[in-house]
Amino acid sequence: MSRPLTSAHPSAHLSADLSAEHCYPALLARDARFDGLWFVGVSSTGIYCRPVCRVKTPRRENCSFFANAAQAEAAGYRPCLRCRPETAPAQDLRWSVTDASRTLARQAAQLIEADPRQNVSALADRLGISSRHLQRIFEAEHGVSPLAFLHTRRLLLAKQLLMDSPMAMAQVAEAAGFGSLRRFNALFLQHYRLQPGSLRKSGEPPPSVTACGEPGLRLGYRPPLAVDALLAFLEARAVPGVEQVDRAQRMISRSLRLWHQGAWAAGRLVVRFQPERNTVLLSPCSTLWMAAGSLIPLVRRWLDLDAAPEAIQKQLACLPALEPGLRLPGCLDRYELAARAVLGQQVTVAAARTLASRFVERFGELLPEGHRTPEVQRLFPSPERIAGLPVEAIAELGIIRTRAQALITLAQHWPTLAYARQQGTQEAALAELQALPGIGPWTAQYMLMRGWSAPDLFPPGDVVLKQQLTQPGQTPPSPKVLAQHALAFSPFRSYAVLQLWHHAAQSPRSKN
Repeated sequence: MSRPLTSAHPSAHLSADLSAEHCYPALLARDARFDGLWFVGVSSTGIYCRPVCRVKTPRRENCSFFANAAQAEAAGYRPCLRCRPETAPAQDLRWSVTDASRTLARQAAQLIEADPRQNVSALADRLGISSRHLQRIFEAEHGVSPLAFLHTRRLLLAKQLLMDSPMAMAQVAEAAGFGSLRRFNALFLQHYRLQPGSLRKSGEPPPSVTACGEPGLRLGYRPPLAVDALLAFLEARAVPGVEQVDRAQRMISRSLRLWHQGAWAAGRLVVRFQPERNTVLLSPCSTLWMAAGSLIPLVRRWLDLDAAPEAIQKQLACLPALEPGLRLPGCLDRYELAARAVLGQQVTVAAARTLASRFVERFGELLPEGHRTPEVQRLFPSPERIAGLPVEAIAELGIIRTRAQALITLAQHWPTLAYARQQGTQEAALAELQALPGIGPWTAQYMLMRGWSAPDLFPPGDVVLKQQLTQPGQTPPSPKVLAQHALAFSPFRSYAVLQLWHHAAQSPRSKN
């Protein structure tokens, strides 16, 4: 049976009332606002679906509602082959809670989503708790054991790779975190009551083409998503040679260096937005396919695909010219984001982009042969490369010496920073970053906003924010008053920042 939860707002990602009284009307309407927030199991078919599934709506008495896919599978349901639960937007577990156990349980779920290859014992060690305690708090928060959650994550990832990727069966099993092809086949048959090969014609790997005829893995999101505004933000900051944004094609192409199975995988990926389907298509190059289990959650966080736009818009309704569905762009490489934040200190966005371009041209490695395009040719410089440089090597690019030294110090402390590992509290990460020379409060908060995808920050002293929140003819507020004013946007202050920056960027006079 489904586990009842309580929430002030169904799309706040904290929890939801899973009674038929609340969920069945949304199922009848195929309400995309609830996509990924719960799943429906149909007793007459033994299948569970997303709320947006286009099949004939089942009878109410045949429906059970579950907070996550793992609960549905633990109850004996198998995933729908039409709406494909593995492509649904995830529940966003960033929102702060006061209970330490709930925080740990959410961190555990996030770590499983980010790396389905790990085991529960290692997960408990990473969180600094016993496996028994992890089991207890995880079941209390998510309604299933961490092992069941992990198995569901692996099986759904494998299902997605089987249906959308060009990978061979053994590669799918390895990428999804199964110890052997035999173990994978046995678990797949046990849980889904079909052989993995039955998802492929004649058991052969399909071309990397989705059902809609375009290459890539399908990643869903809850609408609305302000695609043009998101692309405009990323395009203004795109570093030549590393990334290219094509707003006309609604496409982003960029290089990436990803740690996978004890080694670095380097290559290029392309994402294409399909707003009419509430979908993003992710196309990795051949060197990145094996890291799909780690890549998918990275891309989801980079493009903020798991946001709750209705709840955010409701909280920010008092802002001028609110852009519905505006997301908080994250990053694919936390070090890259941090270094670019340092390069962008006290200069315009255009100037920061110029400095970053020089930085990449001088110190970035070329992509492997066969994975370059005229627009995307290099990787962002690695921290290992920058850590050993003399200050002069960076300063001669037109970067002031104090900023050059800050870049070197940041690289030398990588990856031991809690910011780099995304562990610990937000307050500890801010303090740790600000302890490094050349990183002040604004830069540290910007790093967490986009590096940690922290939803509730408001960088102090930001000139644009002050201008946007000052009425014509009034005296600009002090930093203390501005911070107090921003509390009205909590717990979505970071989204308020993006809204205000976006509004300023629409002004012909804006230089930000």
